[in-house]
Amino acid sequence: MKILMTGSSGLVGTALRPALATTGHQVFRLVRSRDGLDEDTRYWNPDAGEVNASDLEGFDAVIHLAGDNIADGRWSAVKKQRIRDSRVKSTRLLCDTLARLRQPPKVLLSASGIGIYGQSGDEWVDEASPAGAGFLAGVCREWEAATQPTEQKGIRVVRLRFGLVLSTEGGALAKMLLPFKLGLGGVVGGGQQWWSWISINDVTGIIQFLLEQDSICGPVNMVAPQPVTNREFTRSLGRVLHRPTLFPLPAFVARLALGEMADETLLASTRARPARLLAASYSFRHHELGAALQHLFGGEGK
Repeated sequence: MKILMTGSSGLVGTALRPALATTGHQVFRLVRSRDGLDEDTRYWNPDAGEVNASDLEGFDAVIHLAGDNIADGRWSAVKKQRIRDSRVKSTRLLCDTLARLRQPPKVLLSASGIGIYGQSGDEWVDEASPAGAGFLAGVCREWEAATQPTEQKGIRVVRLRFGLVLSTEGGALAKMLLPFKLGLGGVVGGGQQWWSWISINDVTGIIQFLLEQDSICGPVNMVAPQPVTNREFTRSLGRVLHRPTLFPLPAFVARLALGEMADETLLASTRARPARLLAASYSFRHHELGAALQHLFGGEGK
């Protein structure tokens, strides 16, 4: 396939590009800087509403991963607006443009998040579950709604609802490593909140799987079949790194440090099931957290 990708320098994009190339796909990047443009890159500026429609013609698929890092700094009003705009405005511009093309792609895979379900406590949620309340849920609803022009054009749209992506190269896990390696890791809050995770290897595998599955459209939960509580996550990470996990982070300290972001990320409980992937018989590489972490770290920490 000839594929156009946004967010190619992010955590998922960085892993996905070589994975797609290895399986014979040709990947072009849609980037925000004019510096270093070559035959494999195209320019756009979502903030200014700038994109050359002719640069988007003739692709078989578009993978849209762009979005401001939600965990990069405390959520001020300005930061929250940037989180929303980086997702909703960019998706709207991209999808409006794709819908006007003479040669539109056959499929659009567009990022979203399980934050759309809000706080689910101990209850299971899947792709048929309703959207919840909260800032991230609202952002995800608008984010997904912005893909509608492509659906109306007849393009197959898959909305990738990412859980906690496990990678040593970035994201939440990479930020946890230093305190855990120093033996300062511990449960967050009460530790009973559910964390729905997925290995970076399954992320790349699922996206390649979805590119080929013409019957799948709409939301897809990008999570492993076995979510864990924060307490279980903490124990598993400490065990793999061979470090104690005796230093808890109380909820009130997390809220003092991170404000609203703590309640919607570290303290949030979302027990998500990848119902559509299971129904489509996708073969997960990592079902269990311990095996996924062991794959990432090997013998590290001994």
